[in-house]
Amino acid sequence: MASKTDTEVIIGGKVFTLSGYESEEYLQKVASYINNKVNEYSKVDSFRRQPLDTQAVLLQLNIADDYFKAKKQIALLEEELQNKEKELYDLKHELISSQIKMENMEKDSREMELQLRENVKQIEKLEKEQKNKKLPV
Repeated sequence: MASKTDTEVIIGGKVFTLSGYESEEYLQKVASYINNKVNEYSKVDSFRRQPLDTQAVLLQLNIADDYFKAKKQIALLEEELQNKEKELYDLKHELISSQIKMENMEKDSREMELQLRENVKQIEKLEKEQKNKKLPV
């Protein structure tokens, strides 16, 4: 199991100590995301005029919105990946079927070529016999 990480971060101008089993870089990234949201909304005059508890709820709602949008995007991408995997499977199956058909056609072609050679030999033999029969006139 990974060791617990403690790291100090700044959110909204205040220093917080975050603890977790993730890397320090990850914890800083999470704090940076929250800090950017706080900074983004603190620039909006109508947000700043709200009571602190309302500001907190608005930030939470915005972060939840980001979460659900990201979750929806992941679901769409997973569905697209599934469709691509099915398409790839179908294409592989089609390729294998085509290869089998081609192999069978090549086999048939070789057999026909052999048969053609045999037929040509037979024709030549018959022509020779015919020619030999006509000679003693």
